[in-house]
Amino acid sequence: MKIRSNFSTVVLSILLLFITHLSGAQVRLPQLVSDGMVLQRDVKLTIWGWSSPGEKIKIKFNKKSYATVAADGKWSVLLPAMKAGGPYEMEISASNHIVLKDILIGDVWFCSGQSNMVLPMERVKERYPVAIDSANYPHIRNFFIATVSDVSKIHNDFPPGKWVEANPKNVLGFGAASWFFAKQLYDKYHVPIGIINSSVGGTPIQAWISEDGLKNISSYSDRLKMLQDTTYLNNTLRKTAERIKLESAPIKTIDKGLTGHKTWYDTSYIATGWRHFWLPGYWADQGIRDLNGVVWFRKEISVPQSMIGKPAKLYMGRIVDADYLYVNGLLSGSTSYQYPPRRYSLPDGVLKPGKNIIVIKVVNTAGKGGFVPDKPYYLVAGDERIDLRGDWLYKVGQVYTPPHELTPGSNFSAQNEPTGLYNTMVAPAVQYAIKGILWYQGEANTNKPREYEQLLPALIADWRNKWHQGNIPFIYAQLPGFMEIQYSPAESKWAELRETQLRTLSVTNTAMAVTIDAGEWNDIHPLDKKDVGERMALAAEKIAYNDTGLVTSGPIYQSAEVEGNKIVLTFNNIGGGLIAKDADELTQFAIAGENGKYVWAKAVIKGDKVIVWSDEIAQPMYVRYAWADNPEGANLFNKEGLPASPFTTDLR
Repeated sequence: MKIRSNFSTVVLSILLLFITHLSGAQVRLPQLVSDGMVLQRDVKLTIWGWSSPGEKIKIKFNKKSYATVAADGKWSVLLPAMKAGGPYEMEISASNHIVLKDILIGDVWFCSGQSNMVLPMERVKERYPVAIDSANYPHIRNFFIATVSDVSKIHNDFPPGKWVEANPKNVLGFGAASWFFAKQLYDKYHVPIGIINSSVGGTPIQAWISEDGLKNISSYSDRLKMLQDTTYLNNTLRKTAERIKLESAPIKTIDKGLTGHKTWYDTSYIATGWRHFWLPGYWADQGIRDLNGVVWFRKEISVPQSMIGKPAKLYMGRIVDADYLYVNGLLSGSTSYQYPPRRYSLPDGVLKPGKNIIVIKVVNTAGKGGFVPDKPYYLVAGDERIDLRGDWLYKVGQVYTPPHELTPGSNFSAQNEPTGLYNTMVAPAVQYAIKGILWYQGEANTNKPREYEQLLPALIADWRNKWHQGNIPFIYAQLPGFMEIQYSPAESKWAELRETQLRTLSVTNTAMAVTIDAGEWNDIHPLDKKDVGERMALAAEKIAYNDTGLVTSGPIYQSAEVEGNKIVLTFNNIGGGLIAKDADELTQFAIAGENGKYVWAKAVIKGDKVIVWSDEIAQPMYVRYAWADNPEGANLFNKEGLPASPFTTDLR
């Protein structure tokens, strides 16, 4: 029995080795090379993959055949340039056989940045219902790259993903800015459009640049050297894990709203001792100081019979941070973080004629908790709505212990470190031929805006170098207005970063979509993504599609000349002429003398120039336009309806 057992073991081992050898020889393709892909027209194309060394691979595509032999476990085939068309099939034969279907040839755009590039159509569906309902564009495809970060090595492929064609259901997952960009180009040129969306919210530009691209920026190249020290990196990861463990430990205090004789959302609970709260607003502004924890809010409303039995939805604006919404004692919606708009479809039968009770549990861990102003707060059913702004009641349910001070080195996140996202979310795509690049990012770098003047050109040069397609078009969105309005001229890091974005237009074959009018003071994720996407598409029509006769930008500051007590400004891209949009006079111009102290200025349009002055400044030297975090009312446009970029003539 022992001999027989040993013989069986040997046979089984041989079979396993044979099977392993065969499976190791199997051709494997990158995620991008898959069903439904869009390949770039008019350029030579690389199709690549992995297999065992020496594996013979044959490819049939568009009536032609190609062959290669894998070396070192990797292989690639170069296809000739082809015209737009499809759908096609691609056959890949080796020890296994793969058939890729529904392939289009058209234009591929690599779209990257932080949250405003990835913000999906689902988030803006109330703003653009017609655009969603009419999104039947099977020749527009989207490939979304899941978030992964790594500073230790370059990855050779993306996490699992797939190409998705545009229809009213699928488009909800498309990035909104990239969708409006792609749609405008497709409507004009009728060429298949592929969008590769590689974006991660809250991430800085240095995370998207390779080691080669950062080698001349000492602060980041030095940081990379530290991260490449295994001992240092492991120690940093250990400290971070310890911090996360500490932060995730059970909170010792309890939520009184859930642990009393009756929960505070129970319809039979009697709300005694609750205080008044005017919604929307933050509790730090209404009598609750420095509280992180749980605050409950409550309101009784009267619902008419005419609203009963109809689909009902509660719009609760935006809430900082998390919320749980109860209607008549039933949990009817929840959101775990602050940025998504609260749009809760109510369960059938939850509303009653007459008295109804809405209770919201709000959980806040940092900053000012509460309800973001200037957002929609109402109940709607059919054609009727009930305004939910106004007087509510509140009561504190739980107070969190103040957080411990961070241990140095314990706040490490690879997606915020140099190369951390290039290695994982860019490098695997650089063999995939593209038409150009869209970039919407900058919010995470506003703490060091002047540094961005070096980083953005570095990213452009780095990516162009990695793609080996020359000076491919690079189109980026300038930051919109955000945060509170300032009513006196002041310094602004957001304005400084916009200025560095403006100066980056000196880089060959770049274009910038000005979006200063497309922001929201209370939302870092403004909903107006149509203007952003379409302005980026307009820029692409010029620098990528050679429609040179188009006016594709608003006025761009060119030069300034002092004439007595006035400064005369000259602009490019004036199109049909300069205008003060929707107003009789220009606003948001400020002027300063040698001391650099700015005051508001008068500004008038004379032909293709703007003349700026102030009676307070006898000898002016500098002018600024729209120089603020949120320059509300900035209204210098051209007649084509495109806004002027904010700028300063002060280059000190």
